[in-house]
Amino acid sequence: MSKTSSPARPTAPPEPIPLTVLTGFLGAGKTTLLNRLLRDPELSDAAVLVNEVGEVGIDHLLYRVLADDVVLLASGCLCCAVRGDFVDALENLLRERDNGRLTPFRRVVIETTGLADPASVLHVVMTHPYLLLRYRLDGVVTLVDAVNGAGTLDAHAEAVKQAAVADRIVLTKTDLMSGADALGGLAALRERLARLNPAAPILDAAKGEATASALIGAGLFDPKRKIPDVSRWLADAAVHAAETTGGAVPHQHHHHDHRIRVFTVATETPIPAATLELFLDLLRSAHGSKLLRLKGIVQLAEEPEQPVVLHVVQHVLHPPARLPAWPDADRRSRLVCVTHDLEPAIVRRMLDAFLGLPRPDTPDRAALIENPLSLGR
Repeated sequence: MSKTSSPARPTAPPEPIPLTVLTGFLGAGKTTLLNRLLRDPELSDAAVLVNEVGEVGIDHLLYRVLADDVVLLASGCLCCAVRGDFVDALENLLRERDNGRLTPFRRVVIETTGLADPASVLHVVMTHPYLLLRYRLDGVVTLVDAVNGAGTLDAHAEAVKQAAVADRIVLTKTDLMSGADALGGLAALRERLARLNPAAPILDAAKGEATASALIGAGLFDPKRKIPDVSRWLADAAVHAAETTGGAVPHQHHHHDHRIRVFTVATETPIPAATLELFLDLLRSAHGSKLLRLKGIVQLAEEPEQPVVLHVVQHVLHPPARLPAWPDADRRSRLVCVTHDLEPAIVRRMLDAFLGLPRPDTPDRAALIENPLSLGR
């Protein structure tokens, strides 16, 4: 190296591209809504991944009219585990964007099939090292057909999960409902969705509420400040979800709903970083298949004024983000959990054990590490 030359400066990684998952059961109106959203200037430079189940790409033809940067996934359903075609599609978008072969896009929208489990889609992005570096989850938007929604939730567990993990719920076809019975059914559906997912605002597409601006930034991040936006979803969840020592939002009247639990576990005790890591590792290893989503803010014992934001999908922990300060006056650690067949008391007792606050006749931290299932199933 000559005296006049200088070592190359490391290139900063590009800013992660926000990724929105649009899901909903068969016939919910995902294609109709997406076609309308793509006309909005907010999504004028969005790339769209469409999951096509049938042999004829009808959706592809519709989207091609509205946007050139559309990738059609024609090889199957996104509800499976990590799919090579899905990963390849996301990687190819980045490759063509980076090489200048594709108009630079600011975000990606993924439309899943009606039978998809959105947690599996999130799992793909959160477990792939390169995708995790280049994309960030912007939120899950779930569409619910107002006319058939109650029957769909009764008959299909997939539809219940789609509603339970959403950051926004969009009601469609409300303009087709009239009469006292229909309107009463609509009110009951709204109440049911609010119980299933108290942290998700419910928007009415027919009233023009499901705009791009209302759906963008629906997840963990404030799109303007580009930092985790925890205050909104914590506040929304606190309206209905019980901060529990064993309680939960009840689901007594529907076959599938009672298997979903939405609850908040809170503690005023600062949590050492090593303790938090062990707790999350044990929770995910023992109950990850039942943990649909967990979002939380934690006061670390080592740095209590800079809380950590957590996001877990099943077995996968998204890299934690550190906030420069608390978003509000509440300094408690709060974990908002959406679970399937997992009782709130188990999570509560597990956290207490790791904090050195075991209850009578329950295992302590050492016993839990030796036997993660000793708290029960």
